Amino acid sequence: METARLAILDMYEGLPNQGMRCIKEILSQFGDEVEWEIFDVRSLAEVPDLSFDIYISTGGPGNPTDGDGVWDVKYYKWLDAVWQWNQNPENSRKHVFLICHSFQMACLHFGLAEVSRRKSVSFGTFICHITEEGHDEPLFDGLENPFYVADFRDFQVTQPDETRFEDMGAKIVALEKLRPHIALERALMAVRFSEEIFGVQFHPEADSEGMLKHFLAPERREKIIREHSEEKYLLMIEHLNDPGKIGLTHDIILPQFLRRALSSLSGKLEVSSLQLAAGHGSY
Repeated sequence: METARLAILDMYEGLPNQGMRCIKEILSQFGDEVEWEIFDVRSLAEVPDLSFDIYISTGGPGNPTDGDGVWDVKYYKWLDAVWQWNQNPENSRKHVFLICHSFQMACLHFGLAEVSRRKSVSFGTFICHITEEGHDEPLFDGLENPFYVADFRDFQVTQPDETRFEDMGAKIVALEKLRPHIALERALMAVRFSEEIFGVQFHPEADSEGMLKHFLAPERREKIIREHSEEKYLLMIEHLNDPGKIGLTHDIILPQFLRRALSSLSGKLEVSSLQLAAGHGSY
């Protein structure tokens, strides 16, 4: 097949981050199967047109319910345009992957659930439970239930509107960890919006090697312990050193999304001979 065109919607508003590097490193493993272009959504109000085949919309800082009336309007128009394009069976599919901040915005925009500030910041590595509807989710093939995620957020998606989910044909495929001792609703952690659009409230692009390097730096270690406790810090480091936890999630979800998108675009059941080796890439 011809090289697929992919747009990265950068939602970080110019702030330093690890997510963009991780996404680029995953994409680089696909060689000349994919070429990509970056759009600075929040700083420059840039959004891609519909000439791209695949879109990855990143995480980002701040309140997902806020905007300046310019970039957010353009972003939602892009999201609606992709959705409408995919409703026409004569059109080639446009595949979208939504990460954290982008996922929260999409859930809010489509009226699927509420978005609110958490009582405390979610920071570190946590387990995530696959729902009954998520048992057949192809992007989870190879993961245990529960599986481990890198999760850094102040906000959450909760209170799903079951009628709206049914109307859209969307499915909740993963939920936040069980906390029976806390009387709080579990957040939605992954949603299959449609055959072409998938979103998560965590960071599947994060990998163990890079996260370890990032968080073992003395100044970051001290800051995390001060703000989140030494226990949480040590647990995160333990999870990062286990190849069956964050590393496995990194190697499966986003790469599998890309393989399936390329497969759909090529019209083949199996995309390419490229197999991403476990443990490659860095956060």
